[in-house]
Amino acid sequence: MPIAVIADIIGSRRLDDRESAQHTLDDAIARVEADFPLARQPFRPTAGDEQQAVYDTLEAALASTLLLQLTLPDAVAFRFGMGIGALSPIPTAAGEIPEGPAWWAAREAINTVHAKQRRAAPSARAWVVGDADETEGMSTSVPLANAYLLARDQIVTAMSERTRRLTYGRCLDRPQKDLARNEGITQSAVSQALTGAGASALVEGFQSLTRRAAS
Repeated sequence: MPIAVIADIIGSRRLDDRESAQHTLDDAIARVEADFPLARQPFRPTAGDEQQAVYDTLEAALASTLLLQLTLPDAVAFRFGMGIGALSPIPTAAGEIPEGPAWWAAREAINTVHAKQRRAAPSARAWVVGDADETEGMSTSVPLANAYLLARDQIVTAMSERTRRLTYGRCLDRPQKDLARNEGITQSAVSQALTGAGASALVEGFQSLTRRAAS
């Protein structure tokens, strides 16, 4: 079942340099796609400050959005709405218009995570909604995915920019000694930073997701 993903920039109207932020996002998306291509349709800008992508599985969408969260600098952040359902694009002379239950669910999901940020879960960055008519056999998958996302987002948002970079590298199975050299720090410092931030749980989760996405 396809997964439609809508991403928007958190606090875009408060950014001092909106154009620079957009370039940062574009670079982050290109990097993730080059390092670990998982999308059927990679993120591309739409109206306003939104990006849209399509994945073949929920596991691929979860893994890819984690990498995007990890690669962004402190000044720029995304929130993600993931919708499970059918895709029914409308053809036009200028190209296809995204349409269908997956996109409606993704819109509901991004509205939900936005609301959670304002109230119960300030660290929330992503949410999943399944179209009821399309996800009958996935009734437990969506709540489990959202429970995972709440815990994941809490860990990621508490990380420093450097620790996110290190975690990104470990997700891609890069040796700690190489990460230390790139950061200009010792391997011991890398290990301490990752351990203190709970990065090993994210890395294990990422590996589990990508194994399932590939199966």
